[in-house]
Amino acid sequence: MTEATMTLDGPLGKDELDLIHRYWKAANFLSVGQIYLLDNPLLRQPLTRDHIKPRLLGHWGTTPGLNFIYAHLNRVIRARDANVIYICGPGHGGPGMVANTYLEGSYSEIYPDVAQDADGLAKLVRQFSFPGGIPSHASADTPGSIHEGGELGYALVHAYGAAFDNPSLVVACVIGDGEAETGPLAASWHSNKFLSPVHDGAVLPILHLNGYKIANPTVLGRMSDAELEQLFSGFGYEPFFVEGSDPEPMHQAMAATLDTAFGRIAAIQAEARAAGHAHARPRWPMIILRSPKGWTGPKEVDGKKVEGFWRAHQVPIANVRDNAGHLALLDAWLRSYEPDTLFDEKGRLMPELAALAPSGNRRMGANPHANGGLLKRELKLPDFHDYAVAVPSPGATTAEATRVMGSFLRDVMAMSAETRNFRIMGPDETASNRLDAVFETTDRVWMEGIESYDDHLSQDGRVMEVLSEHLCQGWLEGYLLTGRHGFFSCYEAFIHIIDSMFNQHAKWLKVSRDLAWRRPIASLNYLLTSHVWRQDHNGFSHQDPGFVDLVANKKADIVRIYLPPDANTLLWTTDHVLRTYDRINVIVAGKQPAPQWLTMDEAVLHCEAGIGIWTFAGNEDDHGEPDVVMACAGDVPTLETLAAVDILRKALPQLKVRVVNVVDLMTLQAKEQHPHGLTEREFESLFTRDKPVIFAYHGYPYLIHRLTYRRTNHQRLHVRGFVEEGTTTTPFDMTVMNGLDRYHLAMSAIERVPGLAVSAAAVMQKLRDKLIEHHRYVRAHGEDMPEIRDWVWPGRG
Repeated sequence: MTEATMTLDGPLGKDELDLIHRYWKAANFLSVGQIYLLDNPLLRQPLTRDHIKPRLLGHWGTTPGLNFIYAHLNRVIRARDANVIYICGPGHGGPGMVANTYLEGSYSEIYPDVAQDADGLAKLVRQFSFPGGIPSHASADTPGSIHEGGELGYALVHAYGAAFDNPSLVVACVIGDGEAETGPLAASWHSNKFLSPVHDGAVLPILHLNGYKIANPTVLGRMSDAELEQLFSGFGYEPFFVEGSDPEPMHQAMAATLDTAFGRIAAIQAEARAAGHAHARPRWPMIILRSPKGWTGPKEVDGKKVEGFWRAHQVPIANVRDNAGHLALLDAWLRSYEPDTLFDEKGRLMPELAALAPSGNRRMGANPHANGGLLKRELKLPDFHDYAVAVPSPGATTAEATRVMGSFLRDVMAMSAETRNFRIMGPDETASNRLDAVFETTDRVWMEGIESYDDHLSQDGRVMEVLSEHLCQGWLEGYLLTGRHGFFSCYEAFIHIIDSMFNQHAKWLKVSRDLAWRRPIASLNYLLTSHVWRQDHNGFSHQDPGFVDLVANKKADIVRIYLPPDANTLLWTTDHVLRTYDRINVIVAGKQPAPQWLTMDEAVLHCEAGIGIWTFAGNEDDHGEPDVVMACAGDVPTLETLAAVDILRKALPQLKVRVVNVVDLMTLQAKEQHPHGLTEREFESLFTRDKPVIFAYHGYPYLIHRLTYRRTNHQRLHVRGFVEEGTTTTPFDMTVMNGLDRYHLAMSAIERVPGLAVSAAAVMQKLRDKLIEHHRYVRAHGEDMPEIRDWVWPGRG
């Protein structure tokens, strides 16, 4: 419906129209008050500079549109008893989200000191963007929010994640037109191809076009309606337009359009649920709302256009404390909302307006889906011991660790089939990552056409594959934040695509863990595989282990990094992370056939400690100290370390070697820095106080130094890892290029044991010769030398 065709006719009677308009005015009034006011929230005293905050922070431009949508969604919820949450893509419109949850009462229930009276209003406006108060964005502190929106681009993908397996839920998702220019948001429109009208809820995208971002027009805001209709019809939506600036016809148009949209959603779901499947991919409704930026605010300031222009984006009137004209302009703006007609003498919202909000959990600020821990059910897990790989002796068995993990996840899928509270996400790599056993239980979800020759596609599937790491991450975040469980597998090098999304989720968890009313949610679990050391055909572009460096930057109580060296340790780790909550767990494990080192019983003991001495590999005296400690973290570093130890033990049998394997990387930090960290005494008992330590690490060496820089023996710690050397080559050649191979490790040990470099000069020469021989062999034959390919741990049965 366009402005030219609007009339005063519509679903709202005169009284209801007046009430909803006044409710909107109340939300706008409180929003402006939060940005500007330090006190005098109801203007019952003449407004002075002392009532104005010394620093003006916040965003006005998008806020009146957000308030408009919120008021109209309240009406639909009450009329239909609808189950709706509100995702605010322009999260910087936080004043509006706080104002609306305050008006509906949910804010004061969670924060009783911000009561629904004059004193509470004073606290409400003062706290916004004020030291000791609340942020300017719709953060975890904001009731009803599962999406901060401080970083733009993720609103719609979070909305779909929330809707999956939530058949009664409608997720109203407001997308700002600046946000709509981002890459993740552009891909998110395709999420409708994965939404089942039988098993899932619905997402109602509301594209809010107000024409400008911080200082420029927006791309979509300048497109014509005809182009927008073609664009979103092409994405598979049925777009409805609501446009204008005159409040009365806009209220009627929005009410009518929401009635139509909710009717369409109900009809789509009813038809599919009656049939048990969708006959074709539905064309879900969406709304394109055009309204002025800074709607109902000052038209001009100092002779310059504000409403309907980028100057309305943040603080439209900037110099209020020191410019009498600006103060008068703010006073007139605030009083234009007629606060005395909105709040009674005690500062409470007028009863006839308060009655417009839904009640109880139907209020969007109190909906339990926006506090997913309230709805979280424990994930049923099989006994991981049942999937154990038999290891009669170290190295005696070869297995693909992630394939074994896939069998475990298959049965997690089976056990959650009824509750539908577990999904696996991945960018088209579930089978590539050897997790394809899950397809014995479920399929990939797919709402497009399915051909007879397609592989494991169905409308009922719970494996989600799309070639967008952004969508996988965002879907999983929305799924977890609304009370479910999940797993994200990805090629190690390309998990960097979602670095920033990881950052935002980690920040959300940090804040929410300090809010008693936010209940714990299931952890976000990553499997990083197809890793840096086995990219035989992909090459340098696929070789980057640096995601864990980013993860290690975060608060210690949020992140965990695991590097299981074989299948049994991977099984324990997988079971463990699926039982945790309010964490981000990163598992790095290879998918290629590799030696298996520990029995299941040994793996359990080792993983519960997170780090330990592998006595089978070393040859130190029971009551003495070693000459050198060979440490390792990661599957390939473990293999190369044991091969290096084999060389040292054969060539220098008098050398006392200790092997330390690290599964939980954060054990290396001090106990004071991380809850999994070793005490200083524990660290010294493993790594000694003064012996050289040769540490073979999966990733960039600097991280190990960073984690251990305060340790007593740090100056004798020599780390070998990925040093940004790579290409398409053999597995062993990759380790040689980066100095992580057995020969370099053995030479490092010899060089650092006092006095050994001279006495073992002949051994050093043989190791250097082996490196030359390797270099020639792989370039002549295209594969590793037989002694490398066929090497086995000498103690195998």
